[in-house]
Amino acid sequence: MASLSASSIKPGTIVHLYELQPGSPFFQPTTSLRVMGLLQNYQVDSGIAVISEGGASLKIDTQHIRNLQFSIGSLYQFIGELSFPAGDTPDQMILQARVGRNVDGLDVKLYDKALQLRRQFEAKYMQHLKSQGLLLLPWRIVNGE
Repeated sequence: MASLSASSIKPGTIVHLYELQPGSPFFQPTTSLRVMGLLQNYQVDSGIAVISEGGASLKIDTQHIRNLQFSIGSLYQFIGELSFPAGDTPDQMILQARVGRNVDGLDVKLYDKALQLRRQFEAKYMQHLKSQGLLLLPWRIVNGE
């Protein structure tokens, strides 16, 4: 894996697995994502895990994650970059995880509600910025002229 400086590492955008479809803004190579799902399978020799959520599944490359115990049926959250090593189809994508954690016990309904409220706020905020002629750049707001 190529070395990433701290300034080039992007925060993981929270997405549901079913949102990772062609045409989605999240369905792009090297997009930094935060995903969550139940562990369906884990291959120790390859470090490949498969998580599922809401009828969708995603392969996770866990080779860069240390000290994480995997248990089939447990809930996990991963942050990493999306890649398409064998083609641009949903079944070919894999998340190159840089962070992983077991989140058994997380109130998933409350998590989903918080995500929904966050997205509503962000949409209103961006609409407000556009109406004021302002653009949001990383870490600061500047005049859109």
